[in-house]
Amino acid sequence: MIGLKVFSLIFTFACLFGMAQAQPIQASAPEKNEFGYLEPFSGYDRVLVLAPHPDDEAIGCAGVIQEALAKNANIHVVYLTNGDHNEFAFIVYEKRIVFRTGEFIHLGGVRRKEAVKAMDLLGLDESELAFLGYPDNGTFTMFKDYWQEVIPYQSLLTRINKVPYKENFSYGLSYKPGNILADLEKLLLKYRPNKIFVSHPADANLDHETFYLFLQVALSNIEKDLPRPKVYPYLIHVVGWPLPRNYHPELPLFPPEKFLDTPISWVLFGLKEAEVEKKHQAILCYKSQTESSAFYLLSFARKNELFGDYPPVELKFPQAGPPKQVSVMEKTLNFIDGLRASKIQEKKPVKNNFASVTQDKGKITYSMENDDLLIRINKPQRVKNLLHTIFYLFGYSHKTPFAEMPKLSVITKYNTLKVFDGKNQKHASKASLEFKGTELTLRIPLKELGNPDYILLDVKAYMGITPFYISGFRKVTLRR
Repeated sequence: MIGLKVFSLIFTFACLFGMAQAQPIQASAPEKNEFGYLEPFSGYDRVLVLAPHPDDEAIGCAGVIQEALAKNANIHVVYLTNGDHNEFAFIVYEKRIVFRTGEFIHLGGVRRKEAVKAMDLLGLDESELAFLGYPDNGTFTMFKDYWQEVIPYQSLLTRINKVPYKENFSYGLSYKPGNILADLEKLLLKYRPNKIFVSHPADANLDHETFYLFLQVALSNIEKDLPRPKVYPYLIHVVGWPLPRNYHPELPLFPPEKFLDTPISWVLFGLKEAEVEKKHQAILCYKSQTESSAFYLLSFARKNELFGDYPPVELKFPQAGPPKQVSVMEKTLNFIDGLRASKIQEKKPVKNNFASVTQDKGKITYSMENDDLLIRINKPQRVKNLLHTIFYLFGYSHKTPFAEMPKLSVITKYNTLKVFDGKNQKHASKASLEFKGTELTLRIPLKELGNPDYILLDVKAYMGITPFYISGFRKVTLRR
């Protein structure tokens, strides 16, 4: 009885908290911001929706799915996990505390059935869905730490290390990132999509970020066998967005304010009234989730869906060979280029004779110097040395299998830094940290990244526990 009372108090508080966040804020178009529009579908399209968990495909892409089917496009959905780690939603759904391993696997099966029902409502047959079943809330750790590990990752709640769902595409495979990558490559070559909708690289949910990372690696691995499809990331998890909460079919969905000062190019996809209502009904098929979070999930059933990705950052290696004689005029022009690069606010890279420099609205700059990658963070004057950061750098090379490439995590605190390759700390790393005025610069030799062709790079900067800047994963391409 005491347990039920405690649970009742927790649930009441959660509901009140959700209501407090659902104040009626007018959803209007951000000032001075232009959006593009998703190109129309046709019967020639082969569409693939990648969902980290069952319900993400309905929340982010139910309108796209309906319209693609209406135009007779070929369409499939692939689920990375069965969503078996959402313990709070399960407690609300089951009306009891859930602890046993078998119960989490059971509820992962429940979410699979909900996905089949939701997609049937939209017009997709179960044969057009592929469930992988890898560990919910564990895929980023797998991607970061487990490429070279002999023992597979073990899920915290299910306490197993292989896919337990007999109906799934990946049944019986161990929780190793190489298995996820191989499965995704097989499905990409089977479905051969020309348009892919995938979770966003700046999503606050790590499984969402990670599916994007696996997709980038998979597409690079099979680029000779599959023409490069267009990729449209959809955003779901951002604190305080979208508002107002709950079902508002009359309102549009615009990007969160925090992403308006980034280089992301957003495109809108308009939904007809009937499509919005069917999306609403598809989301409600996920009863295991909506019983605890309907006010949040239904806030995505609006007049449009939203997609957008960062453009790649392109950096150019300095020219090889002996230094050439530079005239006074060239020195002056290079100096002016440097000033422009330090103030640039555009999305496109600025190129000079030594490197390419791209700046994200005055907060972060990427550049090359000799064979070193430099990442500069411009911090507020008041912060001084209180800033601490986490850099994730995952390099890709066409010459080296991705499993063998370094997976670096660089953690800085004040004027110190630690470098990890997977789980292991690199004590002999030549990475360095520099402070100059309001700039913090991480310098890291490309050799430590495996001399990559491109880097999947994420920067998180904090003042105490408060995020100052979180970039989301960006693709930094190195041009020789």
